[in-house]
Amino acid sequence: MKKLGLIVVALALTLAGCNSDEKKASELFQRAEVSFAAEDYSLAKLQIDSIRTLYPKAFEVRKAAIGLMQQVDLKEQQQTLAYLDSVMAVKQASLDSIKGNYVLEKDTAYQEVGNYFYPTQVVEKNIGRSFLRAQVSETGEMSLTSIYCAGGNIHHTAVKVSVGDLFAETPSSSDSYETTDLGRAIEKADYKVGNDGGVADFIVANQDKKNIRLEFMGDRNYRTVMPASDVKAIVAIVDLAKILSAMEEIRKEQKEANLKIQFVTRKMQEKAGETTE
Repeated sequence: MKKLGLIVVALALTLAGCNSDEKKASELFQRAEVSFAAEDYSLAKLQIDSIRTLYPKAFEVRKAAIGLMQQVDLKEQQQTLAYLDSVMAVKQASLDSIKGNYVLEKDTAYQEVGNYFYPTQVVEKNIGRSFLRAQVSETGEMSLTSIYCAGGNIHHTAVKVSVGDLFAETPSSSDSYETTDLGRAIEKADYKVGNDGGVADFIVANQDKKNIRLEFMGDRNYRTVMPASDVKAIVAIVDLAKILSAMEEIRKEQKEANLKIQFVTRKMQEKAGETTE
């Protein structure tokens, strides 16, 4: 009889503890609701996480907390998307204000993404000239192309730009080729900016210098001085690339936010369906 009494007392204490946990969890849940209503989503998430950690047996409150967390996630993503939309509008306005200064080359028959050039560096204006050309894709990927046609092959695969003792040099290009035109040797090598040894940044940093030397690095080297028009063109393409790459990153973030919104919305709808059954 005494043993039975102890069991009853233990059960009563357990139930009392559970009821106490439910009450404390409910109070914390209410505070989370207040935080959510005040759009303090970080605090609301912290409070919801505390319910899970501190009161694992408060099952009903935890179930309600899952629903509230979904609402928090949805609002956060909607807020993020609204912010991204506003930033994109600003970037689009910046692009619209300057894109008329560039030439977009795109053959829709085989190109999904076109490339922007500065007008002074389009192919038809530079036949027979050795120079460093810049271009940027519509998605913001910038590259430099060294074009050599100064007579006789040098088999160049890299370039170096310098001012005094300062210089930047590309790594050896993984995309180079050689051809001839009416007996004249023509060599081209491409370098993606970001993997260009800092050449594009060097030109931007030294754009006000009168003489930026350009050296084609091959079996033998060829040296020349970059004309101001080429320096201006590369600087202008760098400016455009910053806008286009930022816009591309925003598009990726918008896509991610939309996918999260779709996921959370679907989960909320599934939960609502379970409740009505």
